[in-house]
Amino acid sequence: MTSHPHDHTEPYRDPARPVDERVADLLARMTLDEKLAQLGSVWIFQIADADGLDARRAAPLLRDGIGHITRMSGASSLTATQAAELANELQRHLLEHSRLGIPALVHEEICSGLMAREATIYPQAIGVASTFRPEFNRDLADTIRRQMRAVGAHQGLSPVLDVCRDPRWGRLEETYGEDPHLVSRMGVEFISGLQGDGLVDGVIATAKHFVGYGASEGGMNWAPAHLPERELRDVYLRPFEAAVRDAGLASVMNGYHELDGVPCGANHWLLTDVLRGEWGFDGTVVSDYFAIKQLFEYHHVVADPDAAAVAAIRAGLDVELPSTDAFGPPLRDAIERGDIDMLDVDRAVARALDAKFRLGLFEQPFVDTEAVHLQTRTTDQLELAGRIARDSLVLLKNDGVLPLAAPASVAVIGPNADSARQLLGDYSYLAHVESLIEVLKSGRNVFAMPLDHGVGIEESDDLERIETVAAALARHLPDAAVEYERGCDVNSDDRSGFDSAVTLAARSDVAVLVLGERSGLTDDCTTGESRDVASLDLPGVQEDLVRAVAETGTPVVAVLVAGRPIGSPSVHEIADAVLLAWLPGETGGDAIAATLTGMSSPGGHLPVSYPRSSGQVPVFYSHKVSGGRSHWKGEYVDLSNEPLYPFGHGLSYSTFEIVPEPLDHVEVDVDDHVTVIVTVRNTGGRTADEVVQLYSRDPVAPITRPVLELQDFARVTLDPGRSATVTFAVPVAALGYTGVDMTYVIDPGVIELFVGRSSADVVPVGSVTVAGHAPVESQRAASRATVTLG
Repeated sequence: MTSHPHDHTEPYRDPARPVDERVADLLARMTLDEKLAQLGSVWIFQIADADGLDARRAAPLLRDGIGHITRMSGASSLTATQAAELANELQRHLLEHSRLGIPALVHEEICSGLMAREATIYPQAIGVASTFRPEFNRDLADTIRRQMRAVGAHQGLSPVLDVCRDPRWGRLEETYGEDPHLVSRMGVEFISGLQGDGLVDGVIATAKHFVGYGASEGGMNWAPAHLPERELRDVYLRPFEAAVRDAGLASVMNGYHELDGVPCGANHWLLTDVLRGEWGFDGTVVSDYFAIKQLFEYHHVVADPDAAAVAAIRAGLDVELPSTDAFGPPLRDAIERGDIDMLDVDRAVARALDAKFRLGLFEQPFVDTEAVHLQTRTTDQLELAGRIARDSLVLLKNDGVLPLAAPASVAVIGPNADSARQLLGDYSYLAHVESLIEVLKSGRNVFAMPLDHGVGIEESDDLERIETVAAALARHLPDAAVEYERGCDVNSDDRSGFDSAVTLAARSDVAVLVLGERSGLTDDCTTGESRDVASLDLPGVQEDLVRAVAETGTPVVAVLVAGRPIGSPSVHEIADAVLLAWLPGETGGDAIAATLTGMSSPGGHLPVSYPRSSGQVPVFYSHKVSGGRSHWKGEYVDLSNEPLYPFGHGLSYSTFEIVPEPLDHVEVDVDDHVTVIVTVRNTGGRTADEVVQLYSRDPVAPITRPVLELQDFARVTLDPGRSATVTFAVPVAALGYTGVDMTYVIDPGVIELFVGRSSADVVPVGSVTVAGHAPVESQRAASRATVTLG
């Protein structure tokens, strides 16, 4: 098609008109092929190479327009400026060489920051959750928003709102943990930061994976989730509902799995009845990658791509990612045969167009390539990454060896001690591009991704910019002899490095063992998407390395760099101190070293319960009153029934006193708030943080209730001897559940309240009585604590 000007008097090009009018006008002008193009997508490497847009390859794929461009930055080796330049080329091509000039929407992965070369790599989501500072997630997402807009990207495939209670599942690291309230709070803040005050300057957030993906059978990726509707509503749907109602979520992505025999990508009850009918969601539903093809290739609920396209559209799925398979010719064939009503297709197209209008793409499809550097790996971003990393570290155990007291010699040992790569989560750019390279080298292209061209996909040397734990510790201890021995690999049977490690430990004052996992999607990774495990012991021979070093008698500090709770009870017992670092990102080395040396006091708390063994799974704090133990004996024959560390657990280098004001005979209505006032005082000798946690219990109800439910929390930083007052204001509406008739209810009667520093360390506050004589329907709300320093 030749270049041509557009008639700017067309109503859909008039920014003064309401969006719905612009959508209706544009939709009425579109041919069937142009409509279908808006429901599809192409990988960036299908239309571009290292030199920019390849007009020859792009022309047939973009002739009628396109809905999404997949990973312009995340599936290439482009710098930020190059990505912005390519984005402008792409939009210019669409304006000049398609009949209607509809801009493309570029989406990217953003699990630990923008997945792009040169982007700041933040701690993985499970670490952000460990901070118990939801405001960090808003700040983090705001930096992603600004960087994405600078490079011409418009939709981020996060947050992950899967409630996960099974650490065998490799994607636990991408989640905010096991508690629906914590996941909701973290998710709402992330969405608010990413979408901003309006999508004209914002980026579309994509809540995933709708829903129950993290509750898979056996902890295995893509496996069925066996969740009854009441549990689904009270636990797994809650964060998504909060995202829609409280944050104005603009997009949802389906899960790969099935619920009660129905794949989520074809589940009308989920995608339409609940999401749109009950909650009022008005955004787009995008498919997880290849999920529509899965309906016939993996789940076998339909026979061919045509039927898969029909099933997905009818269920309420709008846009196919990452490339156009079922929503191309197969959907066209189904329409022409009359297998699907054109009204269903138009509805999906209208939603896809609505998103582009709300993003302001018709008014401003281009970006300022000269200003990209202002949002690329800035000092502010790195400082924020450092604050999050420090606050994410969870001190699980400390027999007094930490903080390190001016040691003369330190042995730094372990496979993750001198590795920058191991500090990164699975959807960081430097980790994720490995999977594309592995596919290219191996020829095992299981998704039939069109990787034959590429956009300069290559191994990156950007790891050199990231400081390792060993290097950071040496910098923080300039007067000590800090020496390093690897000892062993993450996941190998090779013990040849044991002798050198043991010799070094024996002549050192303290041994810091930096152990754990390698996150990513490649075969050598132990955590990440599709890297599920059957054992929660440290992989390879790392546990043997711990025992060998401990036999020297040198004090042992275990630092766990991992995507899940990990390490057998014996490893935790042997170590004199255990610091859980999760996957702390590019500033993680400094955060760990600063914490070990006492420059920073650890203050993170566990967002998941920490099992002793995978044989306990699922183990989570908010089990039903009939659960959590083997009746009538209590424990397993061969193991405790209690977790190794409870949800909410975390130590610091100080001590705290938590004293609640008692509640006596308080009666409340369903529209009221319950106010709980707590004084927290630093009784130790160091400035440190405490996370004050408020829990509730419904002791008698028609439906069995959890033994505890987190209602609110507040992280408080206090100098020695100082105190603060924490005021929790819990809406009575937050104390409800899904009742007998599957509607949300708040029962009249007594609710007990508790406060403490973990789910296993609480004291009673008292109780309130909800007035009334019958269950009351209401919308769930969330508490927001306030902190006043004394």
